[in-house]
Amino acid sequence: MALADNSLVHMGVGFGLMGAWAAYANAAHPMPAPLIAGLLQGCLTAAITLVMKRMLEMLCRQLPGLAGLILPPVAAFALSLTLLGAIHTAAGTPEVLATLAVPTTVATLYATLYTYRLWSRRP
Repeated sequence: MALADNSLVHMGVGFGLMGAWAAYANAAHPMPAPLIAGLLQGCLTAAITLVMKRMLEMLCRQLPGLAGLILPPVAAFALSLTLLGAIHTAAGTPEVLATLAVPTTVATLYATLYTYRLWSRRP
């Protein structure tokens, strides 16, 4: 199995990168806010990445034609924005919009590229 197909690799990379971003986005606030935001975002990214990867694979496989290319990334964007926004707001993350800017952008780009990879390999 290639690294690009390994769910744990996807989750680990997401945890590290997006957790670091969230800590940075909240760095102007006193501790432990940046640390909590970073750990929360890292964990959320890892979990969402696993669910999203499987959701993209399922939707791409089941949706016919261009719908299998377009709808999976749209669903991934909506999932990321809704879950991350609600959880960070509930957790009291000081800079919710800054915290979400990169993860939702990256999640959508990831979803678009991964979906294209899956879609282009369909029979």
